[in-house]
Amino acid sequence: MAEASQLPIIIIGAGPSGLFASDFLASKGHRVVVFEAMTSVGRKFLMAGRGGLNLTHSEELGVFKTRYGAASTWTGQWLDQFTPADLQAWANGLDQELFVGSSGRIFPKAFKASPLLRAWLRRLETLEVKIITGARWIGFSKAGEVQIRDRDGNVTSHASRATLLALGGASWPKLGSDGVWTTILAPMGVEITPLQASNCGIHLGWNAYVSGQFGGAILKNVAISCGHTKARGDVVITQMGLEGGPIYALSGWLREVLAAGPCSIEIDLRPDQSPEALATKLVRAKAGQSLSTALKSHLRMTSPAIALMREATQNKLPNSAMGLARLIKTLPLKVTGLAGLERAISTAGGVAQASVDHHLMLKKVPGVFVAGEMLDWDAPTGGYLLQACFSSAALAAKGIDDWIVKSAS
Repeated sequence: MAEASQLPIIIIGAGPSGLFASDFLASKGHRVVVFEAMTSVGRKFLMAGRGGLNLTHSEELGVFKTRYGAASTWTGQWLDQFTPADLQAWANGLDQELFVGSSGRIFPKAFKASPLLRAWLRRLETLEVKIITGARWIGFSKAGEVQIRDRDGNVTSHASRATLLALGGASWPKLGSDGVWTTILAPMGVEITPLQASNCGIHLGWNAYVSGQFGGAILKNVAISCGHTKARGDVVITQMGLEGGPIYALSGWLREVLAAGPCSIEIDLRPDQSPEALATKLVRAKAGQSLSTALKSHLRMTSPAIALMREATQNKLPNSAMGLARLIKTLPLKVTGLAGLERAISTAGGVAQASVDHHLMLKKVPGVFVAGEMLDWDAPTGGYLLQACFSSAALAAKGIDDWIVKSAS
């Protein structure tokens, strides 16, 4: 058996958290081995960057920290260790120039995730980080060694100086984050908050006409509200309901409300216009003109928007101009549920804060650290998700470095 000083640090999971921790630790001179269950690395990272890789956000750090809701104090400690400015400097160190979008979100100028990932992997190769794909973590041996099952079903045990678990949550499981790790850690006494879909679509129980004719249609610049919580932007009609930034922003709140009973949302299809202004335009409709034609010609309402108005009223649109205007401003739709983990952008729940120390080491399993979406936190889209994954990985990696130094003394 190799001496402890010759053993590698083992990282389970080659997503952004695992790769960043391997980058940090290898740069410190540690030997690092990364095991990844999928046949290639960073699959969810690449998926996240398909429409533009939103790395972080440009807002002031104090405001940034508030975006994590109930976990803000905890995640704020991670961000103190690795700030949005640090993440930008790291990306620039990979020769990935960044830009700030109109919303304050920060993206690589290449926009996609693949150029950054390629540059990153080249650096990890230079640092001699060993990445083994098709290697699934299945737990620890009685001796505390990491157990790996390969694609052929063979199981091997690997001793390490320290281990980092960075297996993600349970969203988009086909990309590798399947949440199976909960069945390994829970029996070891690790407290785990149940995994739930976050930043996900909602189900609204459309009729066949809406789902069949308008699935994929976009409602531009609408405001969505549930109680006193409101978000604005573009939403997409799906076969089951709605998706898009405003819906994702409300998903955490809707999850809590739905747990208590039925709930509804209201859509403001014209957030920049008052009911009176809309009614004034509708009054100009010609006699005999159909409601749909009047809505299209005088308010430039789209067919998908009108279909939702009919859906909300069971095809009984108000006859008066003010009645139509009020419906446009407060279109009520009953939420029947949230979309599942299979298409959720992120996961709420995970390893509870009480189960880890201030360096994110498992209290029940000394020498084993956790980072990224495995931890119990939640955040909206906008750069906050990736930032917390990187920041928690930085904190855990520093913890591993300290652990090894202390263990050697």
